[in-house]
Amino acid sequence: MQRLNISSGAPWEAKVGYSRAVRIGNVVEVSGTVSQDGDKVIGIGNAYEQTKHALAKIEAALVKAGASLHDVVRTRMFVTDISKWEEIGRAHGEFFQAIRPCTTMVEVKSLISKELLVEIEATAVLPGGKLG
Repeated sequence: MQRLNISSGAPWEAKVGYSRAVRIGNVVEVSGTVSQDGDKVIGIGNAYEQTKHALAKIEAALVKAGASLHDVVRTRMFVTDISKWEEIGRAHGEFFQAIRPCTTMVEVKSLISKELLVEIEATAVLPGGKLG
């Protein structure tokens, strides 16, 4: 099967050796995504805004891979403060209320920067399996 690596253009992708998303056949996996543009964290101190920004970045990666949010079957949310679950869940619901993928939300000790509150992964499955 053909493999398509999707880059966000972030310099750390080459340094660490990963892609924002990878599509093989009809499956798209999106790497852990945070609310950061370059060196700037978007929505400092606001888990709702960080979740929305991360999900918008995931949506953009899916589009580059020939998919959409409607193809998402699972999300995984890693959060640094589980007491913020309602605002994180509200933002997730704004993107996925009608789609209703499987999801997981777990609290973690920290993310790569102390300003980051949420990191999200996604899996999408498209009908068929041909790249294009």
